[in-house]
Amino acid sequence: MDWFLRNWMYTALVSGLFLLALVPLLVGAWSLPLLLIYMQLVIYLLHQFEEHYEDRFRLFANLHVAHGLNALTTPAVVFINVPGVWGVILVSLYLARFVDVGLGLIAVYLVLVNTVAHVAAAVVLRMYNPGLVTALVLFLPVGTWALLVISAVPGVTMTHQVIGFGVALAIHAGIMIYLKQRMRILSAA
Repeated sequence: MDWFLRNWMYTALVSGLFLLALVPLLVGAWSLPLLLIYMQLVIYLLHQFEEHYEDRFRLFANLHVAHGLNALTTPAVVFINVPGVWGVILVSLYLARFVDVGLGLIAVYLVLVNTVAHVAAAVVLRMYNPGLVTALVLFLPVGTWALLVISAVPGVTMTHQVIGFGVALAIHAGIMIYLKQRMRILSAA
């Protein structure tokens, strides 16, 4: 487990590249909306390498958000990203395939909300933050394309938009609440 905690972002990179290599096999076999939902996982895996190699995001968050406190731990980062991102996007893909394609917007909004968070952090702090480049280069165009394509599918409604956006926002808000609670506990100690 210790090895995975230290190296998960490298497995994300390798997995992302392998999943990207599968795309030509899926083109034509899957609908464009389903393929674009799948691509949210691929680009997120690639993004996580830029964001987390050499523990960059955790160190950045602890320095600039938690004001030097060790509020964001390595196990928390892994939990947030493996079940909280990979798992949520996988569930969204299954829901889109077997329940309703509009539920794939959960994955799409997860990418787009994360993009907004990276851009907002860059603007507020007036500096680069780990993950900003792939958020702009991958998340923004692929996420926007997916949003437009899936939103145009007959039967995809505002309810799907609200569910997708709500889940993504709740995940990001949960992370901020966790950080604030950890900061409060560490400051009191």
